[in-house]
Amino acid sequence: MAGEPLARQVLVAAVDMGYGHLRAAAALASALQVPLLRADGPPLASPGETRLWNLFRAAYTGLSRASQGQGLGRVMRWALESITEIPRLYPYRDLSSPNWSVRLLDVMLRAGLGKGVVAACSNGKGVLVTTFFAPALAAARVGLDKVVCVITDSDIARAWVPAQPAQGRILYCAPSHRAARRLRAYGVPPEAIALTGFPLPLELLFEGQEELQRQHLMERLARLDPEGTFRRQVRQELQQVFPGLLDMQPSKPPHLTFAVGGAGAQASMARQFLPSLAPLLRQKKLRLTLVAGLNPQVAQVFAELLQALGLSDLQPEAVRILLEPTWDRYWHSFNRTLAETDILWTKPSELTFYGALGIALIFAPPVGVHEVLNRRWAMELGAGLKQEHPAAAGQWLSHWLEDGILAGVAWSGFRRLPRQGTSRILRLVQHVADSDSANLPGDVLYPGA
Repeated sequence: MAGEPLARQVLVAAVDMGYGHLRAAAALASALQVPLLRADGPPLASPGETRLWNLFRAAYTGLSRASQGQGLGRVMRWALESITEIPRLYPYRDLSSPNWSVRLLDVMLRAGLGKGVVAACSNGKGVLVTTFFAPALAAARVGLDKVVCVITDSDIARAWVPAQPAQGRILYCAPSHRAARRLRAYGVPPEAIALTGFPLPLELLFEGQEELQRQHLMERLARLDPEGTFRRQVRQELQQVFPGLLDMQPSKPPHLTFAVGGAGAQASMARQFLPSLAPLLRQKKLRLTLVAGLNPQVAQVFAELLQALGLSDLQPEAVRILLEPTWDRYWHSFNRTLAETDILWTKPSELTFYGALGIALIFAPPVGVHEVLNRRWAMELGAGLKQEHPAAAGQWLSHWLEDGILAGVAWSGFRRLPRQGTSRILRLVQHVADSDSANLPGDVLYPGA
């Protein structure tokens, strides 16, 4: 199929197991100019396979919501962490033996999970690009040899890798060094691992528009540093890179976006923090977007809270709720929101990687072991902060702005988190499509543990 347009050779498939897998796949599908297909529904999945996916999703989503409660919530949290278990990486050792989750997934694959993706790839598409492990494992299990699996967390569970990893035919795109080391510990050969970074939407990267990117980042840092504290502390460094930032005055108050997960597991936090933020919003010292995603129940909770606090009559640029009826509309709306966001308050999900855009990350409590590790990864790089008590959010946010702390976090994220994931993955997919084998080009190979 070499020589054909790349779009005709590639199938991008995701699974609705939270926004993370969809968000990564949407960025790649958009960059490739191909449709984003769902492995867990029509047209790929038959009614029988769709029911199997729905069972799989309902179990995970239910546990995510229940794990946030008290009492029984502790039991549900233990169950969720058991399912998403990621063993300690150190001391570094062989972790390739399949665990119970691998065996359970194998049973579901035999029952037909991923069958539709396999059929679609077998009928004309040369390369499968997926952001969830089950379609990749289903394709590799029947011998498809051009399977690209994009990892969406900084560390991963054993379920991402086949029971016999050395015999697999999957090429993994690792978003972090830790994820690449984890794949090696699980037995994936180094020639099947590319260190790419996470695929961010091209419209947020300003690729080829360096001056626009510089101006956008300078304006964001100025809003995050209203007292100039951060800029005085790193004056010499900024003098070399962004001299115009040193005396820049913010034209708007900082914009905080609160984004709960797709399951709405942490929507109730707004009851705690909104009263504290209300004075800042009324005094035009802060702008706020509450992201409900596709969940009208969450949007209703937000609307009732704003009404009760007398904030619903503020201008949309001061306070707004983001709710969309479809995934496609939500994805574009959310990207537009992120383009003007200065502070992102969220679970340490896949949105952790968006700190690379120069957005200050504040982490709500993690849901699942993978989110615990995402938070640790970002904080080790200075790109995120744990939230303080939500009921006092107005106080600690004000202090973090005065002290330049949020500006420092945004600067570290821009400087240290990977930002080239989309272009690197596209180059890898092009290489795979044009090759007779699925071997990776040498310049993106992970060198090993």
